[in-house]
Amino acid sequence: MFLRRLNKLRRSLAFRLTLWYAAIFSVSSFLAFFFFYSLVIDALRSQVDEDLNRQLRAFSGIMQVDGLEGVRRVALQEARAGGESARLIRLLSRFGTEFSVSDRAYWRDIGVDSEAIRRLLMDGRPVFETIGVPDGGDSLRIIYGTIGPGIILQLGQSLTLQTRLMGAFQRLFGITMAVVIGLAAAIGWFLARRALSGVGGIAHTARRITRGDLAVRAPVSRRGDEIDQLAGNINHMLDRILDLITGIREMSDNIAHDLKSPITRIRGLAEVTLTTADQRADYETMAASTIEECDRLLDMINTTLVISRTEAGVQALQWQRIDIAGLVQDAGRLFETIARDKDLHLSVTAGDPCFINGDARMLQRMVANLLDNAIRYTPQGGRIGITVQPTPRGDVAVAFQDTGIGIRAADLPRIFDRFFRCDPSRSASGTGLGLSLAQAVAMAHGGEITVHSEPGQGSTFQVLLPRNGDKIQDPEDDNQRRTPSRGKS
Repeated sequence: MFLRRLNKLRRSLAFRLTLWYAAIFSVSSFLAFFFFYSLVIDALRSQVDEDLNRQLRAFSGIMQVDGLEGVRRVALQEARAGGESARLIRLLSRFGTEFSVSDRAYWRDIGVDSEAIRRLLMDGRPVFETIGVPDGGDSLRIIYGTIGPGIILQLGQSLTLQTRLMGAFQRLFGITMAVVIGLAAAIGWFLARRALSGVGGIAHTARRITRGDLAVRAPVSRRGDEIDQLAGNINHMLDRILDLITGIREMSDNIAHDLKSPITRIRGLAEVTLTTADQRADYETMAASTIEECDRLLDMINTTLVISRTEAGVQALQWQRIDIAGLVQDAGRLFETIARDKDLHLSVTAGDPCFINGDARMLQRMVANLLDNAIRYTPQGGRIGITVQPTPRGDVAVAFQDTGIGIRAADLPRIFDRFFRCDPSRSASGTGLGLSLAQAVAMAHGGEITVHSEPGQGSTFQVLLPRNGDKIQDPEDDNQRRTPSRGKS
């Protein structure tokens, strides 16, 4: 159980982020320490070199004033004062031969660097070097300098103090690095867990959704960071998915209802005919009724397929130049008798021809569906008006205005859904596909349909269509481009 939890922890994003944070912080701290350590070493070495150089100048002055004996006397005093094991003072000839040293017993293993002597004699400038003391002693910083004609002074200063200081600094750094890595891991784990807390909520939400709970939503805090934005987008997506699923369920129920009614009528009529008919005319009536019901079913199925293909952009449209004003006037004359039978006043107002590029057959179905919808839901004695006019932005507006029963505000967002009817009982005639087809046709032509309605006052459906579509070219303009010019050759 423990190993399983450990493996799960190792595979978690929070653990990997913590490792990265701790590693980056540790490397950065180590680089900072190394840089600081180098600066401290250079500063200590510069200080030692400056002390040695100062002592060299002092011995050079003593050589000029008191001679070689004065230098020996002062060297002996300096060695005793600073500790003979901590300071080397040696006098050399220009050939590197030793003729005086502060402590022969202690410094007998420290030789003379002939290369340093050669460089000193060539450049005339002091030469520095660092050597290790035999038997595990501390390092020694040495300077070679000329203090008189043919006399070279070798000064050496033990780096014991500097070595102890750097050792203490290294130990302190080791302890500090251990504490820093621990704090970095703890802080990194806290920050990673805090930053990914929203991700855990989203993952928990996803698991509940996979179990079928579509009502759950991802938690959103008030920080407004990327996790909150992701949770908000996921919640919006879930709302949209739930709306789609609800719509599919309702559409399935509506389809089942619309299919059940004609099939029930067909079966009932067939059953009654088989049990009671005794003449050929009865069977002919049953066959005619069956054909009529089948035609209604086929029309509903075909209309659904046309809507789907049109919305998907795969419906083959026959593009041509169409006078939409004339098309609407023809539809008005066609439906005038139906409106008169219902005691409705139908008027069409269309001025000059308005040419657009489109599919005449599909546009006729759109106009017929909107006009049939207005006639169906306008009570006896009402008025229906259709207007066709260009808009200032270059479109053509076709408005269908009636004094019908109107549409409730709650139903307006869904009236273009397939199989939706404002009548929940679905007792009125129709399939609920007319407005869906009209919207699909308008969108296929680059247009749109808007609706404004007040219950009991009537409805106004307005179709906006682009006047100059980009699907095809004007045939007359195309012919003119293809006809050779008859002007000057």
